[in-house]
Amino acid sequence: MWSVIKSVLAAFFGVQKEQQRQHDFNQGKPVAFIATGIVLAVALVIAVLLVASLASR
Repeated sequence: MWSVIKSVLAAFFGVQKEQQRQHDFNQGKPVAFIATGIVLAVALVIAVLLVASLASR
């Protein structure tokens, strides 16, 4: 699972290596990447909202 999280985070920041991307497409299960991406995207939105809320006080 850690490799899926690392791959999704690297893709979020646009720094994933082509070799790792190919490995993910050939070996990984799409559902794991999609679910991890959704969870991390929601966590990012919540973190931004929390920081914005704290900054506006």
